[in-house]
Amino acid sequence: MQCALYDAGRCRSCQWLEQPVSLQLAAKMSDLQQLLAGTAVEAWCAPVSGPETGFRNKAKMVVSGSVEKPLLGMLHRDGTPEDLCDCPLYPDSFDPVFAALKPFIARAGLTPYNVARKRGELKYVLLTESQLDGGMMLRFVLRSETKLEQLRAALPWLQAQLPQLKVISVNIQPVHMAIMEGEQEIFLTAAQALPERFNGVPLWIRPQSFFQTNPTVASQLYATARDWVRELPVKHMWDLFCGVGGFGLHCATPEMTLTGIEISAEAIACAKQSAAELGLQDLHFQALDSTQFATAQGSVPELVLVNPPRRGIGQALCEYLSEMAPAYIIYSSCNAQTMAKDFTHLPGYRVAKVQLFDMFPHTAHYEVLTLLVRN
Repeated sequence: MQCALYDAGRCRSCQWLEQPVSLQLAAKMSDLQQLLAGTAVEAWCAPVSGPETGFRNKAKMVVSGSVEKPLLGMLHRDGTPEDLCDCPLYPDSFDPVFAALKPFIARAGLTPYNVARKRGELKYVLLTESQLDGGMMLRFVLRSETKLEQLRAALPWLQAQLPQLKVISVNIQPVHMAIMEGEQEIFLTAAQALPERFNGVPLWIRPQSFFQTNPTVASQLYATARDWVRELPVKHMWDLFCGVGGFGLHCATPEMTLTGIEISAEAIACAKQSAAELGLQDLHFQALDSTQFATAQGSVPELVLVNPPRRGIGQALCEYLSEMAPAYIIYSSCNAQTMAKDFTHLPGYRVAKVQLFDMFPHTAHYEVLTLLVRN
């Protein structure tokens, strides 16, 4: 991938950019094999990769500069701003949005937030695109509601320029810290969720619900989990840390009972909407802490699928699963280090399959899907 920002030394987010993707994949596989060196793996599946450029479905842009000449991108460690509108990780469809946003910020009088001075209103612009129909969700992260009415008044101009904007909202983040969003979300459109579809499964993207950033590879990840589950004698399944339900909705069948647990109420709202569209009756999604839910149950299903954040599932949940002993565990991980640590607390299981998914090309990060079978 050619990147002018990288070549000019202005951005080093893609640390592995100078390596061919084949070598990147080999290095990631080597890292994963080293992390699991103390674990007997029965089958290493071929790694899955996707496009090298234009693969991201979202942009999280720090707003800096001035109201007349805003910059959308990031801040270096010394506070120097960098405009990243030309980043080749974004698809071409983002270009007209970035181009229209800069004059809109001036029209609406949205003064970029100055971190050093703790002054200004507009902190971030968050953009997400659906692969289903090209519809987009745009979120403005403001320090307060001071400029909200000005933004509302200027919004018709932006919507006329960009009819692909289906969901527009304002997030209020008053804290002077590197926290991207606050709890308060104010919708400026009637639509509050963006429709998406992977492998024929309807999914929904809402402002404060996590959604994978690489749709091509994510759809293959979900399809692989579905294929693995279909090979197992499973009638009852838990999907813990389920997010918007991507795994559970792919794996569920009319004969299966599935419970999906996720702490985010916004994500659970998406999952319930998708389940209703699929017409599956025995799917139950609840907004709860996954570990607290699991350890409070008196019975356990044949299969537990976990897709935790980077910290992993933790010793408490591992010990509970070891005690209750479901026949199968499918572990989807975005941090193989914590996954490998969790495996040390699951001594009653053998690793039947491992597959790497290159969700983040040009970086050291990757996702892993693992099937564990009770001994």
